[in-house]
Amino acid sequence: MKYAVLLLAIGLVACGQGKKYHDEEETVAAASSLVAEILAYQKKQNESFKDPDSSPLPDKYRKDFEGLDFFEPDTSYIVHARFERTPDAEPFLMPTTTDRQTQEVVYGIAHFTLNGKEHQLEVYQSLGLMDDEEFEDYLFLPFLDETNGEETYGGGRYIDLSIPDGDTLVIDFNRAYNPYCVYNKKFSCPLVPRQNYLRTKVRAGEKNFSID
Repeated sequence: MKYAVLLLAIGLVACGQGKKYHDEEETVAAASSLVAEILAYQKKQNESFKDPDSSPLPDKYRKDFEGLDFFEPDTSYIVHARFERTPDAEPFLMPTTTDRQTQEVVYGIAHFTLNGKEHQLEVYQSLGLMDDEEFEDYLFLPFLDETNGEETYGGGRYIDLSIPDGDTLVIDFNRAYNPYCVYNKKFSCPLVPRQNYLRTKVRAGEKNFSID
């Protein structure tokens, strides 16, 4: 009888370990899929920068361009934010690196946890793009963080988003990119509002750009 109980106990432990093992496999597979998507995004960015028709780089820099400098893919920088829409927000003019201003409205506020801290960011809709079908669902997320001026561009970075169906907004900081004016002064780039400063280091996405 004791032997049977022992066998039963061993069987239960083995089944439990097996289930845990499979759960871990599924988690690793999911993480690997996300990493693959991030790497594919980085490859696409580099291809765009090498293409003279889409690259913001001046010809003299593009001819020797080998690739952008990215942080290693990190799935912990993919957050599922609670998205609070702000339908009563008033449009405003966002300053840029030139005399131009863009007309924006705060479409919503993203609330999320990152690096163990609670954060929130304003997410904007560019009113000048609303009549273009290609951009009818486009949302603009500029942000600053504690890597700016060191590992990343001092003026902050951008993330492109789409209007979500529900009240959850997925933000992948691995897709954070530099304003084009970092690469070419002929571009006019929106300045990141101070309220979109994250008091943490976002070590994901594009790093600062420099010409060797």
